[in-house]
Amino acid sequence: MNYKKEYYKYYGLDVCDVLYCKHCGRIAVNLHHLKHKSACGSDHPLNLIPLCFTCHFNHHNKNNPTTEQLIKKNI
Repeated sequence: MNYKKEYYKYYGLDVCDVLYCKHCGRIAVNLHHLKHKSACGSDHPLNLIPLCFTCHFNHHNKNNPTTEQLIKKNI
């Protein structure tokens, strides 16, 4: 099972449900790994956070949001 399907199943969502960016509230198009896979992060749903394209792009280009900010907003 891919991690997107697992995320939906874990949170009791239907694949037709819309996810919203945990940083800005826009429609999310990515599931971002809070602890990156390159740092031994897992695909477990608790390590994933939905982000819109802009917030995901900005995060990976060292702009805001930071991982710490994302974790705080995901609580």
